[in-house]
Amino acid sequence: MTRVKRGYVARKRRKRVLQLTQGFRGAHSVLFRTANQQNIKALRYASRDRARRKRDFRRLWITRINAGARKQGLSYSQLMHRFKKCGILINRKVLAQLALLDTKTFNQLVFYTDL
Repeated sequence: MTRVKRGYVARKRRKRVLQLTQGFRGAHSVLFRTANQQNIKALRYASRDRARRKRDFRRLWITRINAGARKQGLSYSQLMHRFKKCGILINRKVLAQLALLDTKTFNQLVFYTDL
């Protein structure tokens, strides 16, 4: 069998991996084998953390809504129950922004649930 020279194909593949790992520390951005391993690991972390980011933001929003609700003498769960009972369908992201930046509107929403 004749020898196959795949010079530019291999170089292109290695170059692509090394470009993806630019900015990594030490050999992780210089040596192909370690760079390839770190690239695989980085992609795994990225996919895991996309789901984790959604979780973290939801926790942050709930904490902010709870702080706003406590100022009104309610717990988070009581407030959300009142919203559902009154048919107020505002998502947690917007409620958290209202509780943090526009407390007057947030307080009016809470007052509306008392009626």
